Amino acid sequence: MEYKDYYKTLGVARNATPEAIKQAYRKLARKYHPDVSKEPDAEARFKEINEANEVLKDPEKRAAYDALGSQWRAGQEFRPPPGQGGFHREFRYSTGSGDAGGFSDFFSSLFGGGGLGGFANAFGDTRRRGVGAGGQREELFRQRGQDQTARVEISLEEAFAGGTRELRLETPSQDAQGQVHLQHRTLKVRIPPGVSQGRQIRLAGQGQPGFAGGPAGDLYLEVHLRPHRIYQTDGRDVLLHLPITPWEAALGTQLQVPTLGGPVSLKIPAGSQSGKRMRLKGRGLPGDPPGDQILILEIHTPPADSDEAKALYQRMADHLAFNPRAKFGG
Repeated sequence: MEYKDYYKTLGVARNATPEAIKQAYRKLARKYHPDVSKEPDAEARFKEINEANEVLKDPEKRAAYDALGSQWRAGQEFRPPPGQGGFHREFRYSTGSGDAGGFSDFFSSLFGGGGLGGFANAFGDTRRRGVGAGGQREELFRQRGQDQTARVEISLEEAFAGGTRELRLETPSQDAQGQVHLQHRTLKVRIPPGVSQGRQIRLAGQGQPGFAGGPAGDLYLEVHLRPHRIYQTDGRDVLLHLPITPWEAALGTQLQVPTLGGPVSLKIPAGSQSGKRMRLKGRGLPGDPPGDQILILEIHTPPADSDEAKALYQRMADHLAFNPRAKFGG
């Protein structure tokens, strides 16, 4: 069956408030009601709108639907996972209302029809909870809270050495009434040495709280390295463009070059050219194996900004038989 994106159907964001959902439903229901609408697909659209509203207006149904995750897209092939399927939310569902009547197979697979279905059979750790109002039997489903992702920016020095950071995060949270709001939290986070661009740090149990006693989800911090004034990174490798003088390139020399772990001595071979790459093994970001530091030589020419400098360049032009364009011919 096809996955139904109920938020897209109503034209609202996933964190829309119940009031925004109600307003969106009313607007679309007026537009597509078969008794008044002139749209060619009014009846089908009206059924889709009603189905989406049936789920999103109910905090418990909405929470259970959201637990499927936000990676699904409308029209994708969908099958409820067998057994627990990774869901442990306690979800109350009244079995005597026939909520699924006239709705899609997708709705029925999640919430069932006149009897328990979908979540009860596919995701349930089901326990009878007694009789509710109007003689309707309720069932209880424990569900794990959703995982969340947040972005954290660190310096390259922090990525190299690791350490502890105190982070203030704003993460969306849904209360018992279905209201979505931002939750402010301060967490102490351990940055492991060698963490690289794009890597995720998992904080177990720091995601969305579980529903009806279910365990909390996890929080994943996606690492972004701040731009550095002299270094660049390529995975665990660290790149440094190393400026040298023409005579250092021509004659060779011994230089002290910076690395994240401190300066090291480097021998520049005679006859080096711009663009030459030299590798300092194991001097990149820590890991197994560690990265390297890659040096890219850049020959910088002194300016001819004095009579003496101009005379020196002229003597070089007169005495050095050197034509870098000889291979062009002519």
